[in-house]
Amino acid sequence: MKTIRIFISSVQKELELERAAIAALISTDPFLLRHCEPVLFEREPPSSRPSSKPYLETLKNCQAYVLMVANEYGSPDESLSATHHEYRLARELKLPSLIFLKGSSDESRTPKVKALIDEAKNDGFTYKRFHDREDLRPSLRDALLKMLKEEFDLHASSGEMAEGGHQVEAASKFESSILRETGLASLDSSLVKRFAECLASDSSIKTPFSESRILHSRGLAIKAEERNQFHPTAAAFLLFSSRPADRFPHCEILADAYEGLQITGRPKGQLTINAALPLALEEALKFIDDHTFHPRRVVGLNNVRLDEYPTPSLREALVNAVAHRDYEDTARKILLRIFSDRIEIASPGYPLKPLTPARLSKGGYRPCSRNPVIAQTLATLSLMEQRGTGFARMRVAMLDHGLSSPELAEQDGFFVVTLFGPAGNFNLIKTPTDTSGPVTPAIEAQLNERQKRIFIEVQKSGFVTSGWCRSTFGVALLTVQRDLAGLIEEGLIEPKGKGRGARYAVKTSR
Repeated sequence: MKTIRIFISSVQKELELERAAIAALISTDPFLLRHCEPVLFEREPPSSRPSSKPYLETLKNCQAYVLMVANEYGSPDESLSATHHEYRLARELKLPSLIFLKGSSDESRTPKVKALIDEAKNDGFTYKRFHDREDLRPSLRDALLKMLKEEFDLHASSGEMAEGGHQVEAASKFESSILRETGLASLDSSLVKRFAECLASDSSIKTPFSESRILHSRGLAIKAEERNQFHPTAAAFLLFSSRPADRFPHCEILADAYEGLQITGRPKGQLTINAALPLALEEALKFIDDHTFHPRRVVGLNNVRLDEYPTPSLREALVNAVAHRDYEDTARKILLRIFSDRIEIASPGYPLKPLTPARLSKGGYRPCSRNPVIAQTLATLSLMEQRGTGFARMRVAMLDHGLSSPELAEQDGFFVVTLFGPAGNFNLIKTPTDTSGPVTPAIEAQLNERQKRIFIEVQKSGFVTSGWCRSTFGVALLTVQRDLAGLIEEGLIEPKGKGRGARYAVKTSR
């Protein structure tokens, strides 16, 4: 079904926070995101045709209308304000309309604002009052769900109703806070561009005109008082700034690696990670890769590198830590600890109710995040899935690797994921089914039995010599030279040195 474009009408400057909250709500609620697109005129691309009232041309391409009224009427455009013109056109187009009034009474409103409200009453509309953007979100969601059902025959399932409701109730105020003294120039433009490209690749989403407007449309920025300037939210700052912990110190990841089973005063490795969340995940994975073992195993003709822990499980545990942690807890940081027998990833804050470690371990739960904008952005970047299957996939990856299921626990204000390793018994690790090496089936078909044994010995011992080949196979030097030349031609080995002292090792670059 075609996406329903919902025009958001209000005095832009006065209700900018509420406009951003509506965009964030629709972008993070799974049901609304699938069926709706918030349309805010300030983020629309400029028209290619002249128009005295371009905002009305935008409204004509929408299928629903939301009006928010506070105290300001807005600058007049002829005899009426832009908002008043929008309301009248929505009535003329007979668009399904929702009206929200900010404040508990109308006494302080100007005469023109009261006239707009009276006009809506006389047209037969009822309205809903709200106090701030947090109060607006659940009311607007309920109204949108009802409108989609009655006007467009779109019905949210009971699971989608519960999932979105939990999301609204649990949403943290931290990620939606506005950094008014900071501009979008503080963000890493390459990361923002990557996010924009991910949105553009989804054909179901209408890509806004610019990257700044993309952030605005996804609840990651608000429009500043200056023309065409925007302020990032805290979520955008964590996701896209190069060193977010310079402003929010509790957003660092503290990584430590120990030789034994317990914390000691002398870790073998330490790292304080202060980077945009997508890059912080990669730094954490590299730290783990650098401080865990990678045994080698001969598979067919290939000597392959194995990992002590499966990367999918590590990535899932880390992305859940940064996406779902309690950012309002400024006293704690994410802790990554590597021991000789396990890895612990501790994230501030316990799972949101009704989730528990037992339910998360079992799987099949409805996903819920206290940071829905951060979680949705990471999902758009293909760094996580929001299907409630993360811990189940983590468990499967561990078992497929030959290891035990992860352990989930609540401890001292942290949600702790423990991944148990082989503890030195690397025979437990299963060889991945997709393991590959330099010797493809096509190359193997070109090798004789001597060449196969030569390449296995090279991987096992590090090198071979022509003398070793002659004594092992009992063949003439000319035969050995042909075998070695064939392996060199296939790009599998390379000579080190010349003459009788030459050694043949695995080719380092192919």
